Amino acid sequence: MRDIAVFSGSAHPELAEEVCAHLGVPLSPTRVSRFANDCLEVQLQANCRERDVFLVQPLVRPVQEHLVELLLMCDAARGASAGRITVVMPHYSYARSDKKDAPRISLGGRLVADLMVAAGASRVLAVTLHAPQVHGFFPVPVDHLHALRELAAHFRRYDLSRTTVVSPDLGNAKEAAAFARLIGAQVAAGAKQRYADDRVVISSVIGEVADRDVIVLDDEIAKGSTVVELLERLRELGPPRSIRIACTHGLFAAGALKRLSEQPDVLEIVCTNTVPVPVEEHTGKLRILSIAPALAEAVRRIHNGESVSALFEEPRNL
Repeated sequence: MRDIAVFSGSAHPELAEEVCAHLGVPLSPTRVSRFANDCLEVQLQANCRERDVFLVQPLVRPVQEHLVELLLMCDAARGASAGRITVVMPHYSYARSDKKDAPRISLGGRLVADLMVAAGASRVLAVTLHAPQVHGFFPVPVDHLHALRELAAHFRRYDLSRTTVVSPDLGNAKEAAAFARLIGAQVAAGAKQRYADDRVVISSVIGEVADRDVIVLDDEIAKGSTVVELLERLRELGPPRSIRIACTHGLFAAGALKRLSEQPDVLEIVCTNTVPVPVEEHTGKLRILSIAPALAEAVRRIHNGESVSALFEEPRNL
């Protein structure tokens, strides 16, 4: 593939290397250094002039450090006369800051989008944004992938004749319904209220879950408090035959993976590699699926001027 350059920040270089392997192009080197006053400096160590440049960087912990690194990468590519700069952002953590639900509160999702464009980004490739309205925060084109087909390919290995896909809240119910259609299952959703970042209450579950094989589906799992609360409601409604947990972004902060794995009726926890999962967090119940083939195909289509939405019209051979 000619006239393309792929660079990675320090957030998830393994994913960038896997994407490049599927594309058949080398991962161009990036140098990140720090001045004595703690300021970052980024150098893209390959020619960018008039090339189609892709910058791979999920916003994961430390989020602010990786965000500034990404902005500096954009600025370096723009200063090097890149023909086009596409930010490949498998996880946009600021997408959770998407509405004014309290007085005098910041809208980080929109502000960070503005910062990326100001730094030089001309296009964004994202995976499973927390809310669809985040598209509108970017004044440049956004290609929005999802991992439902990767997750569906994994779960089709099981008997799904008595399966219900459960969304922890009504906001994620549409995605859960789409996933349920892919695997031929029923769908249910919890009625959730959030009182703090780690305190949620699910008052009821709408749908049939008793004595069924349940797949709990969410876009991301951070502390895991929502999933734990949902499991309590499911048990009260009548023990499911089995419980599996699936998400796109397995952040697993504050011991969430250990806490979920210790639930005796949880058979499996499935996520994708949009974000790095530390080796010490792995348990026997965790399954990590690769999103790299989908990202690589999207990058190829963007570079060649082809439809990215066509990726979702027919199932891919995974």
